[in-house]
Amino acid sequence: MSEYVIETPPVVGVPVAGLDAMFPVRRVYCIGRNYAAHAIEMGHDPDREPPFFFQKNPNNLDPSGEFPYPPHSSDVHHETEMLVALKSGGVNIPLDQALDHVFGYGLSLDMTRRDLQGAQKKMGRPWEIGKAFERSGPCGPLHPVSAVGHLDQGRVELKVNGEVRQVGDLNQMIWKVPEMISYLSKYFELTAGDVIMSGTPAGVAAVEKGDVMVMSIEGLGSMAVKVV
Repeated sequence: MSEYVIETPPVVGVPVAGLDAMFPVRRVYCIGRNYAAHAIEMGHDPDREPPFFFQKNPNNLDPSGEFPYPPHSSDVHHETEMLVALKSGGVNIPLDQALDHVFGYGLSLDMTRRDLQGAQKKMGRPWEIGKAFERSGPCGPLHPVSAVGHLDQGRVELKVNGEVRQVGDLNQMIWKVPEMISYLSKYFELTAGDVIMSGTPAGVAAVEKGDVMVMSIEGLGSMAVKVV
């Protein structure tokens, strides 16, 4: 057995509803501007352009129910998204076989240091400083396909302190779940443990310490996350 020169990092796991076992996370892919209304509010043309993806780190996912307000930012936004977890993968996955690789679905938030992301965009630099910071991916438990089926429609909502901020429907995604999986597999070898954050509806806005975000997706329940 191989030994390592330092202690090996822990495996990042996400809870699974109804099970004691965890889902191990390998990679986190995030699709940008996947709802037309959100593309418009961010100043982009909502026409169906080729999809683009960025990544968060596996240990950015956080099921604790708390979101620590990050340093070096005064404009942190919520982006409510459905999480898609894969049980298998491959390369060049045909569209009609893509859903066969899905383990389940869950709730997630792509928290964003919008001011830092904006500065990076202006300079043509990567977004990680605005997207992939510690605990930037609050999430709920995964719901296996065997329990909830494949979700392609259903209300998506986020409230902050009881006020509705974001509303959409899964059927408004420009690139559907099978298309995202098939497209990604052309450029990356997908495997079990990969997850995809599937984009956010319109209504992204800033949060402050003390705010309570309550996210819900029809068929997946709800989760509350407090900004601390």
